[in-house]
Amino acid sequence: QVQLVESGGGLVQAGGSLRLSCEASGSIFSIGSMNWYRQAPGKQRELVAGIISGGNTNYADSVKGRFTISRDVAKNTVYLQMNSLKPEDTAVYYCKAWIAPIGSTRPNDYWGQGTQVTVSS
Repeated sequence: QVQLVESGGGLVQAGGSLRLSCEASGSIFSIGSMNWYRQAPGKQRELVAGIISGGNTNYADSVKGRFTISRDVAKNTVYLQMNSLKPEDTAVYYCKAWIAPIGSTRPNDYWGQGTQVTVSS
């Protein structure tokens, strides 16, 4: 069984910073890409940032220059450093990872349960 657990969300004032973490655990053979998504009330879930196993990253235009995604391969953990936060960054943040479980020939996408980020003006 594979699990993703996010942490680090909370309430912060505009201009502040938060660091999200997402750890994958369980019977994992390998992990490919790891991504952060977010979903604000009444809006569709959107990709915020992604990082592949080689280290290449990509970002939504709305967060470029403010957010940084990184990864600790040994810990099966992905991070999202969020600086200069804005009220429009308020959302539930989810991590997603492309994981091949031990004993399975098919990797799949796995999602975490989400962590709330609220930015006050």
